[in-house]
Order: sequence, then structure tokens, then C-alpha cells
Amino acid sequence: MYFASNIKILRKRKGRTQDEVACALNLKRSTLSGYENGIAQPDIETLISFSSYFNVSIDTLLRVDISKLSDSQLGELERGYDAYIRGSNLRVLATTVDRSNKENIELVNEKAKAGYTTGYADPEYIGSLPVFNLPFLSENRKYRTFQLTGDSMLPIPDGSYVTGEFLQDWRNIITGNAYIILTLDDGIVFKVVENNIEKNGKLVLYSLNPLYEPYEVHVNEVKEVWKFVHYISSKLPDPLIPEKQLLKTVATIKRDLERLKAKLGTEIIDITEEASQ
Repeated sequence: MYFASNIKILRKRKGRTQDEVACALNLKRSTLSGYENGIAQPDIETLISFSSYFNVSIDTLLRVDISKLSDSQLGELERGYDAYIRGSNLRVLATTVDRSNKENIELVNEKAKAGYTTGYADPEYIGSLPVFNLPFLSENRKYRTFQLTGDSMLPIPDGSYVTGEFLQDWRNIITGNAYIILTLDDGIVFKVVENNIEKNGKLVLYSLNPLYEPYEVHVNEVKEVWKFVHYISSKLPDPLIPEKQLLKTVATIKRDLERLKAKLGTEIIDITEEASQ
């Protein structure tokens, strides 16, 4: 864990004294000194405070040795292009390879989804997942397959295995394309994405099923992004209603509504006449 050295480096790069940072975070200077020297360990609330103050994710504060970053990388980090926020080249993915040192495709099935939310960055957990390979996919890219359930993906059938290509730089998310997104609150979701990262640091997620309302997530809540490649299912998608049949169905519904309205109107007149007698 690199928290102690990281906050010291970030403080000095901001040109702040320990007293100034401690005051800003409502800490004692001695407490901050203890954190920087590795004598004391922060609780989660304190980590959140440091993350907000330096505009750096908690993951980066804890897991990335920023002393090894170049000046340009540090500059990007300070401008908000955090590896765990923007998906820059600092991002490291836990992965597995076969005996020929070629990337496996790990399978995250329904039973493994809950564990993946917390174990996605744990090499030991990733190493415990089933693996396979597909000859028609590029050997130079990283893929992972997720079993997804629910009706928000319709017309893709419930329980399908959806494969995604790992996307390192989230600024390359193309609005209108489908992605597998790992979020802190919702876990693994499959959505069509609107990329507003440059505008407000958020993604708008749309379900394929129009019955579900779109919603926004801040990039701080996102852990991984996988670009949709294909899906595998033993079920056929629900058939689409041909246009002529759809028009015929709408016309039938319209006639039924007119008949219902006429019937209701007649009954109202009868009730009125009875009341006046």
C-alpha cells in the first residue's frame, strides 16, 4: 500500500504544508504526519477526504506508486485523469494467460458475479475463474465473458454469455455503442452508453429494453469498461413483429378502444335516463 508516500508527494506538489492540509481536512498536524510516515492508518472516511482533496481516487492513493510516474503522468493525474477514473494508461488489469503465454478469456458466470464486484482486481480471484479461448478473436486484445441475467437486455435473451473487449481509455467510449460496465453500486451491467466524461465526468446508461429508464453514473463509481463484442445463448431472441402485422395490431387495438368508449357512453346515457325518471 502506497498511501503514506502518495499523500506526501501530492501535498508537496500542491505546495502545501502539513498544517495547511491538516486544517483543510479537519485533522491534527500530528495525525497527518503519522499518515505520511506510515505510523497511523486512515479509516474509510479519512480516505474519502484525502481522495476529494487531491482529486485522486482511493484506489490510486492505495495501489499506485505515484513516485514511479513520469512528470507528464503526474500532471495528468493532478488534472483529474486518474487511472481509476478515466481509464488512462496507468490502469492495470488482473488477467490470466495459457501455457503459450496467450491471453485467456475468463468466464464470469452468474454464481461468480457477486464475487467479481470485489475481486475484479485480485489476481488470485481472477485466476480461479474458468477460462477458454475463441479462435476468431484477436490474440492482441483482452476479452472477458460475463453471464448476464434479467429482462433489461431484451431482445438479448436472459442468461446469455456476453463477451467484451477491455477498454483502457474511457475517453474512447463511443456514444451509442454497447458496453459491459462494472460499477460500485450496481455491479456488472450491460448498457448502451452516452459518453459525457469530458462534459461532466459522467456516463449515461441506457438499457436495450425501452421499458427501463436511463440513468447517470459518475466515472468515480465505475471500475471497468468492456466493449461489447458478441453474445452466446441457447435461446433465440423474441421475434420482431413485422411492420404490417404491427400496424394491423395497432388498428385492432384502436377499434377495440373505440368500441369500449362507445359502450361506456351508452351505459352513461342509460344511467342518466334512469336517474331522471
